[in-house]
Amino acid sequence: MIKLVLATLLSLFLSLAQSADFDKGATAYQAGDFRTAIAEWKPLAHGGNATAQNYLGFMYDNGEGVLEDDLEAVKWYRLAAEQGHAGAQYGIGVMFANGEGVPQSSVYAHMWWNLATAQGDKKAKENKAIIARQMGAQQIANAQELARACVRKNYKNCYKRKTSKVSRKSIQSPR
Repeated sequence: MIKLVLATLLSLFLSLAQSADFDKGATAYQAGDFRTAIAEWKPLAHGGNATAQNYLGFMYDNGEGVLEDDLEAVKWYRLAAEQGHAGAQYGIGVMFANGEGVPQSSVYAHMWWNLATAQGDKKAKENKAIIARQMGAQQIANAQELARACVRKNYKNCYKRKTSKVSRKSIQSPR
């Protein structure tokens, strides 16, 4: 019984400490001190904090306190999106729409914005409607099926594109 109480207290203490570090990062970010924000949020992000991961994705996406790095942005957005973070789902949708750090794909952009929209993200809803007007009916149906499959998989591995069944060995290079 004592071990359970101690474990609960330790968990509460760690949560409060993480919250304080996140708040320090948020205060620094709002003041334009991006380096401090990153220093506070990176350990939280590595520990699985989806909100910190989303903010790191945004900062790498926009070059705030770090060199702009689309691959690093996608990494952090993906980690948060896989935990169901609507803001990160919106962000990775933007990356797919623009082909930044991932191959451009209206289908995957629509899928991610569909997931974020289901959680009430208004910007995702607007972008999904815009991109849907540029897509064919089959592309929209594919995006919707991908979104349903993603929900069934608890958002895990939803960002991966299916690989071609054609092997490299079967492709002949011109001589």
